[in-house]
Amino acid sequence: MKTTNWITFICGICFTGFLHAQEPVKVAGKKGYDQPNQYLVKNSTVLAPNMEPVMVNEQQNSNVKKKLADLEKKYGKKPNIVIFLLDDVGYSDFGFNGGGTAVGNATPAIDHYATNGLILSSAYSQPSCSPTRATIMTGQNQIHHGIQSPPMYGQPGGLEGLTSIAKLLSGQGYTTQAIGKWHIGENDGSQPQNVGFDDFRGFLSVSDMYTEWRDEAFNPEVVLSPERYDYINKLPFNKSDVHAVKGGKIENLYEITNDNIKDLDQKWMQYGIDFLKKQKGSKKTFFLYYGTRGCHFDNYPNDYYKGRSAARTTYSDCIVEMNDIFNNLMKTIEETGEAENTIVFFLSDNGPEAEVTPHGRTPFRGAKGSTWEGGVRSPAFVYWKGVIEPRKSDGLFDFSDLFNTSLSLAGKPGADLAKLVPASTYIDGIDQTSFLIDPNGVSNRRSVFYCWNAKVSAVRVDEFKFVALPQILNSVVQAGHIGGFSGTVQQSAGSNMFNLYTNPQEDETIGIRHIPMGIPLQAEYLRYLEVLKKYPPKRQIGLD
Repeated sequence: MKTTNWITFICGICFTGFLHAQEPVKVAGKKGYDQPNQYLVKNSTVLAPNMEPVMVNEQQNSNVKKKLADLEKKYGKKPNIVIFLLDDVGYSDFGFNGGGTAVGNATPAIDHYATNGLILSSAYSQPSCSPTRATIMTGQNQIHHGIQSPPMYGQPGGLEGLTSIAKLLSGQGYTTQAIGKWHIGENDGSQPQNVGFDDFRGFLSVSDMYTEWRDEAFNPEVVLSPERYDYINKLPFNKSDVHAVKGGKIENLYEITNDNIKDLDQKWMQYGIDFLKKQKGSKKTFFLYYGTRGCHFDNYPNDYYKGRSAARTTYSDCIVEMNDIFNNLMKTIEETGEAENTIVFFLSDNGPEAEVTPHGRTPFRGAKGSTWEGGVRSPAFVYWKGVIEPRKSDGLFDFSDLFNTSLSLAGKPGADLAKLVPASTYIDGIDQTSFLIDPNGVSNRRSVFYCWNAKVSAVRVDEFKFVALPQILNSVVQAGHIGGFSGTVQQSAGSNMFNLYTNPQEDETIGIRHIPMGIPLQAEYLRYLEVLKKYPPKRQIGLD
């Protein structure tokens, strides 16, 4: 093969799926280029008083509106929606983001769907799991929904009284199914069957709450003290794998132990497969919210997966299992003939939990619990067979956008969504339907706000990030495993600004040298502080 042909062949592989991505724009008579997803000096549009303003991209909106109308005519119904949410999994754990085989846990199936979909390199969660899950459910960041840290061991806080995505999709005729980890409130009014889901199978809390106080390797001070063990055992939190149907009561199937927890993800996967098979040929569309147990500590590998990863850690073994679970669900969607009418969101609820090893990997500063990029930049892609063309984008995407985008796909786009929630409810999400589906799509979101408890920690527009409340993770201790829940939070001196393209590690402030870009960036931060005056922070549970 000639050299030129070989280069062409290699480039064809490297750039397959990215040929339709927007190119930089050269303006005649001007230096340089304007880039896609570049909004710092552009104005956004307010669609409704209680909604975040959007960047209106008329052409892609028009293109996608027609495309969706044609699809609905073809299938006779709106598209199915699947949210597949992993727990504490890092940005670099998968091959599509540089991990996978390179870090000792191959993820071939996940990588296949990622590279055949839209990879989102700047997708943002909240700093920890419960806040993120509530954000997905409500379209609000943690400042507005009020769940600012995970409720543990019977602590209060949940979705009760909030408008959920499941409730609204149910109102649009969707069959709504939740499977796996919940952790958005155990009280009756916050349980999945009471916030819009037709059916739920999973557990109500988080993995370690079922195991750590039973494991003397981790908590000997509890296990080897009958008094303390009994105290934890009697706390008011559910300890079972459960099932519930809409409007009904929680049914405890069996108590979760350190032995049977290893099979939990397999049981939930089978429940998911059975649900998907039931939807075959149905005239109703479905919404599946699937939250895995893995890979939150403590990981007790299923017998088949124990030692199966090249790294041979409990965490990497779990990643390999998650790869197979996702693959089996996707294969079922294909086999039931629903793939061409199903959009699938693949996400992790936050960055790696770095205080407990072994854990996930991120190339960024910080970890779960912090608003450094490592805590909130999630591995993410969106797959829709035959509809979303393979590409990669660094356009901003916030997990709150899942709320607006899902309702848009269900027939309530843009400002129509504001009519479905109380006027006092502020929607932080943005309808990203056209961004995801148009082969040349750019984000409809101008900025991302980072939240620490009930405060704005930072804001990002384009490649620039202004940090108002930096977390100093090693300010208290210098030894041990230091993660996002360690250290202190401090008030910025005013010029902590980072360029996430030239310095993704966020260790070189450019605030003084790059004041021309800092002014509009800080203006966006101040704009949102005005939003908080009209729609004040809500507090259910937090750490400050």
